[in-house]
Amino acid sequence: MRVFVTGATGFIGFSVVKELLAAGHRVTGPARSAASAGKLRDVGAEVRIGGVEDLDGLRRAASEAEGAIHTAFYHKISHMALATQIGVFLGGLPTRIPHRFFAAAVATDRRAIETIGAALPGKGSPFVATFGTLSMKSGRLATEDDSYDRDAPLTAGRARNEDVLKSFAAHGVRACVIRLPPIVHGPGQYGLASLMFQRAQKRGESAFPGEGSNRWPSAHRDDVAHLFRLALEGGASGAYHGVAEEGVPMREIAAAIGKRLNLPVVAKAGAEVARHFGFIAPFVPIDNPASSALTRERLGWNATGVGVLADLEQAELPKG
Repeated sequence: MRVFVTGATGFIGFSVVKELLAAGHRVTGPARSAASAGKLRDVGAEVRIGGVEDLDGLRRAASEAEGAIHTAFYHKISHMALATQIGVFLGGLPTRIPHRFFAAAVATDRRAIETIGAALPGKGSPFVATFGTLSMKSGRLATEDDSYDRDAPLTAGRARNEDVLKSFAAHGVRACVIRLPPIVHGPGQYGLASLMFQRAQKRGESAFPGEGSNRWPSAHRDDVAHLFRLALEGGASGAYHGVAEEGVPMREIAAAIGKRLNLPVVAKAGAEVARHFGFIAPFVPIDNPASSALTRERLGWNATGVGVLADLEQAELPKG
């Protein structure tokens, strides 16, 4: 199958590209620099110059493909187009910059999904896109058949783009939502736990909120990449969970980080949570257990990668 993959040089996207190529698919990915283009060509992928805000480029690439996988999402302001960056920085009060950044990232994501979905060539074309389990109702085990929490103040904005993707099923597209956990880990990167790692280095202690009993799911990047391929090749329209571990208690995550850095592990409460964790503080207390039982049943997916605690205890030390 000829597949167009956005975010093709990213931590997850590049692993997806290699998984598809190894299975015999032809892959095209966008690149905004010579280095990124070379990275894709070196593994046998084709290159389209441009980024996720280049809607004409997305449209052409999708129209020439038989299926698409969308993994791109702005996690840093520096990754945005210059005009978007200017709007984020100068569009209002400085205290609202994080809000404007996230709103711009969500809007870019929505436009990309709309453009790719409309450009795919025919009925039965698979369109697989990335979302997060953090959008699910907190405090209970989320399944694939559950809808995202429409009242969640932090995550509902991006999650609403699930509805945009699913709308293409009415036009015959196989619209597959892949919800990923807050910790997708692999060599040198550990999802949001990487930021916890960095904060621990900076503050001289590894922390968890409250009693540390809230849970985060996780999965290894290679298992996630395999799931994307399975959904592309045979997934029916609907949601799938790329979850290997349903919920690892936050205090155990903090303990693994503390062990690797040889730092004390401490509990934080109230205002201390914000002081220690910085901009990720609103996410750290979320209780986000998620199941992948239906994904395993429906796609035959089997996660075999190392668990997050073992990975963290052997982690490459990031630069703080």
